[in-house]
Amino acid sequence: MSNAIFGEKKNGVHYTNRYGVYAVIPDEKLEKIVLVQAPNGAWFLPGGEIEEGENHLSALERELIEELGFTAKIGQYFGQADEYFYSSHRDTHFYNPAYIYQVTSYKQVGAPLEDFNHIAWFPIEEAINKLKRSSHKWGIEQWKKLELAQKRLDKLAQECYNVAKETEEFSHENYQYDE
Repeated sequence: MSNAIFGEKKNGVHYTNRYGVYAVIPDEKLEKIVLVQAPNGAWFLPGGEIEEGENHLSALERELIEELGFTAKIGQYFGQADEYFYSSHRDTHFYNPAYIYQVTSYKQVGAPLEDFNHIAWFPIEEAINKLKRSSHKWGIEQWKKLELAQKRLDKLAQECYNVAKETEEFSHENYQYDE
């Protein structure tokens, strides 16, 4: 799997590495995505920098507690999306490999530890449009592809079940499908 790359790596510019892990977290109806707004007004997927000694999952677990007050079940790893950008706030050029994951379920366990961010749920396309980082937009697009594939599989399974039900050889003991 090759990495998606966003931004432009400029010759002669020193980039500070900032490895980050982020989550696409849909609501239960799969209609909205939660975003975090930084104090500067920019919107991001929940997540952040991987600290020394952390792996992707431990960093994501920490970030979700800090930013959202959530614990979560982590699902699909969508991949790495590299982004080159300049932060005027920090007056620094960054190389930001973003490791993007799906969250399949979550639980609010308390208030966010970081009280300076704003949290909001947005319809999927609006969430994509609000995001500052292209790598985060890419993450939601990967999630959308996974959800579409799952819907197609569910439809195919239902069709197979319906065909099997119509045949004389069908036995409920041999095949089960949740209707």
